Amino acid sequence: MAKLPEHVPSKSAKMTDRETQIFLASLSQAASDVELVMDALLPAAESQIIEAMRYAALSGGKRMRAFLVIESCAIYRVPDKQATRVAAAVEFIHAYSLVHDDLPSMDNDDLRRGKPTVHVKWDEATAVLAGDALQTLAFETLTAPQSAPDPNTRLRLIRSLAQAAGATGMVGGQGFDIAAERSRAQLGVDDITELQGLKTGQLFRWSAEAGPVMANLDASAMAEYARALGLAFQVWDDVLDVEGDPAKTGKRLRKDATAGKATFVALLGLAGAKQHAAGLVDAAISALDRFGSPAENLRRAARFSINRDA
Repeated sequence: MAKLPEHVPSKSAKMTDRETQIFLASLSQAASDVELVMDALLPAAESQIIEAMRYAALSGGKRMRAFLVIESCAIYRVPDKQATRVAAAVEFIHAYSLVHDDLPSMDNDDLRRGKPTVHVKWDEATAVLAGDALQTLAFETLTAPQSAPDPNTRLRLIRSLAQAAGATGMVGGQGFDIAAERSRAQLGVDDITELQGLKTGQLFRWSAEAGPVMANLDASAMAEYARALGLAFQVWDDVLDVEGDPAKTGKRLRKDATAGKATFVALLGLAGAKQHAAGLVDAAISALDRFGSPAENLRRAARFSINRDA
């Protein structure tokens, strides 16, 4: 079993009830704000494809990517109306990715957030087309001046989202995952760190960078925060896959162990994975030092990543 350097968490200690309440209220508000925008941007349900799009995009979820967009935009004083549209765009991409990930040819899941997945509720063809349409809607959303008045800023957002979601980002990570599973390759910690940095981390990074990109300022601190945060989330997802409650997570658990897939828990053990996640949270919080109190919600998000049960 792989070993990590000893780490004593200092900034990622268990959240108090009060901190958790404050964070969850902020997360809920961000979700409500962006879902109103998503609902308005989605076509009216006039066909099965559109009905499936709306089902996939508006069926709940933490909306963490939207939260990161909104909070990073607040730090850089980007107007709320622009922030929520950009947040909606990344949530459309995330929704499309989940629809496709759940397909029988991918992860073959029949539950998502406690509800039937799109291909189960309808069929595979509908799921593929609904996912495709959600992806294109994300880019359509970013082309509008309401998302960012400067056309060069819109181009930066579109180009960077295409890269984060494409073959060198999220899709590449999914391909890496499938190839490793089919070959039965023995992945190490560095391998799954790279895999999850693509599959999950790239959209986290894009979301956290939205504020400085829209303000035309340096995004390196936000990129470092998001890198550590996205990986902490994934490590904790591996923890929850082992000791979580399906009633709270809303999905089938322990499927990775059953499939023999490499996870942080499999490689590091349960205690080692938790230690690794705590170290990543400390790194995420340290990346925010320059921002002071305006970044407190992002610090809470980092702590929440390893203090959640779903």
